[in-house]
Amino acid sequence: MRSSKLYILDTNVLLHDPNCLTEFKEQDIVIPITVLEELDRIKDRKQNVAQEARIAIRKIDHILSGANSPSEINSGVPISLETADPDLKLGKLSIFPDHELAMHKGFLQDRSNNDNLIINTALHLQTINPDRQVTLVTKDINMRLKALGVGLKRVEDYRTDQLISDLDLLTEGYREIEGNFWDSISDVKSQQHGSRTFHRISREALPNTFVNEYVYDQEDFSARVVEVNETELTLLDINQSFLKDRQCWGIKPLDLPQAFAMDAINDPNIDLCILNGAAGSGKTLIALASCLEMVIEQGRYNKIIVTRSTPPVAEDIGFLPGTEEEKMTPWLAAIQDNLEAMHENDEQPQSSIKYTIEKANIQFKSLNFIRGRSIQDALVLIDETQNLTPSQLKTILTRCGKGTKMICLGNLAQIDSNYLTPLTSGLTYIVERFKDYPGATTIHLRSVVRSRLAEYAEEHL
Repeated sequence: MRSSKLYILDTNVLLHDPNCLTEFKEQDIVIPITVLEELDRIKDRKQNVAQEARIAIRKIDHILSGANSPSEINSGVPISLETADPDLKLGKLSIFPDHELAMHKGFLQDRSNNDNLIINTALHLQTINPDRQVTLVTKDINMRLKALGVGLKRVEDYRTDQLISDLDLLTEGYREIEGNFWDSISDVKSQQHGSRTFHRISREALPNTFVNEYVYDQEDFSARVVEVNETELTLLDINQSFLKDRQCWGIKPLDLPQAFAMDAINDPNIDLCILNGAAGSGKTLIALASCLEMVIEQGRYNKIIVTRSTPPVAEDIGFLPGTEEEKMTPWLAAIQDNLEAMHENDEQPQSSIKYTIEKANIQFKSLNFIRGRSIQDALVLIDETQNLTPSQLKTILTRCGKGTKMICLGNLAQIDSNYLTPLTSGLTYIVERFKDYPGATTIHLRSVVRSRLAEYAEEHL
């Protein structure tokens, strides 16, 4: 029996989620030839979506390898890919020869535009399948508007991997209690373990809380949730004065969110720290200072690996001269800037910076070379995480070996990728996915501390 729905996929959907072919369940999927050509052009480029293009092509090839004739490829081949649910029935995948499509009334006439060819494919399939729900799926907002404007009845964004419906619902990693926290608590069991104090309270006192979320009141109480069960919460008491007075490599937090971030990064029980905040909120400075303290002063890690996604303005770092580290240096100027800020009062700042880089064994790496590695006893600092897809972040985080801590920095207001939005960014994805993982914490840094100009620009531009 033929499925009732027919989905036409744009190239950006396959790049955004190469595993999307199993997300439409029992419904049929059509991929225009134009999409395959775009994937072919992208797969050999040294850019951050080339890997996704190759994965998508391999999956399409795996499905179509079961076809017995070209006509079967055009009519549809059963999708034979593994899914999390072994009982899930999948639909068919077909390739549509959109270049052979004759121009009709209502079609977009500019055939040199790939978006037009894909939209015309959807219009044609809508016409010849009046009894089916034909839907074009694309992450391109303008393409969706064009398709609706020329008469396509259904156009959708690909939202399967979108975990929240509104960015305001994204957790900040901490919550403020009005007045005195203890005034609202009727029953508490406190225990002392060495220098640490733990409080067990009813879960109803802090509903919807999660592991490693910070709690503070308007007086001097602050704590981190270290355990959650069906009836109780366990809080680790951390005095606000202690948090605010803490220093790492000479850097002192300027507000409580920065103090929470420094505390989380320095906690040996936390493997993943996610710092999300506006430009100038101190993400890189707090993270880098904490890393230097743990490597040089405490000797807890052997090295600091710094990496980031290279922006699409200059996709191929191979055009830059020098070694991998020298090629990555322009993209990681923020690290150099913060090192200079930490040593600006030294007698010989440049010598101090050089010594720090050598002593902390700071290595600048491209994301392209992190794939396949197993990183041991290291601090991995991932900058500009908002430009990474969920699948790219999965690849990076699974490189974490024994004794390694990952620190992700990002600003959802500064996404450079054409294939991501704040709701579908890998940064948003890991914040939600790791919310209940006891070895991860997320902190949203609110205030802009870089300068008056930066704060005004962040708020008004």
